[in-house]
This record gives sequence, C-alpha cells and structure tokens, in this order.
Amino acid sequence: MNIKIINKSQHPLPNYETIASAGMDLRANITAPITLKSLERTIVKTGLFLELPIGYEAQVRPRSGLAAKKGITVLNSPGTVDADYRGEIGIILVNLSNEDFIIENGERVAQLIIAKHERAEWIEVEVLSETSRGEGGFGSTGVK
Repeated sequence: MNIKIINKSQHPLPNYETIASAGMDLRANITAPITLKSLERTIVKTGLFLELPIGYEAQVRPRSGLAAKKGITVLNSPGTVDADYRGEIGIILVNLSNEDFIIENGERVAQLIIAKHERAEWIEVEVLSETSRGEGGFGSTGVK
C-alpha cells in the first residue's frame, strides 16, 4: 500500500526494520533535548504528516524497549491518526519511572502501525443475545 507522507524532519522516513515487523519507529524531531521528569508527560513532534486512505488509521504505540527499560510509554496508547487528519504527528509520552528521562533529537520514541478498520453502524435494540459469560467483566473469567 502506498501512503503519501511529508517529512519536515532531518531524519529518514520511518521504515520496517525486518520483513515481519508490524511497526515502524518514530523519531523525535526537536530543536533541543527534552527532560521528562517522573510522572510528567509531553507531546513530542515528529516532523511527519500523512495522508491515509479512508478505512485506515495510523496507530502510535510505545516501544517495548523504552517501556521495559526506562518506564517511558505512550500515554493514550494506542494513539490514533485518522485518515482525514493532516497535521503533524505528535506523540504523547509519559515517564512512569522514578528517574528523569532525556529525549534527544532523532531518538526513536514510539512506533507507528498502519491498520485497516471497520466503520460500525448501530442497530438499537431492547435485548442482547445470551452468552455463558453474560455481564461478567473485570476478571470474571478467572484471570487474576
């Protein structure tokens, strides 16, 4: 699939690192390092602008290494870039560790996944079909 992209950063376009990769790393496009203190959040710009086809979204997700090693994650994970959005992709990062984290220009801070989605049409009813689970939720299936 071809997707139109404008790259106003000084970094290369996002790319798949392996043939089986689902996500492409997004890099910080900043003029000075950002210090993200414990429990602080910030929007990190990427310099990237997309034109997605209708029926697709771009999902901004955390990088597992940053999350596991540094406690850095995407706050609204996954963040959604809609097909009709034409602004710059920004990443809402949060520091869930007890230590400051310094974001450098060009640092890989999140990943982008292109995903097809469906559009729902509601059918309003008075009763839903019965299932063995019923109304059980929040751990009711035995997961502890």
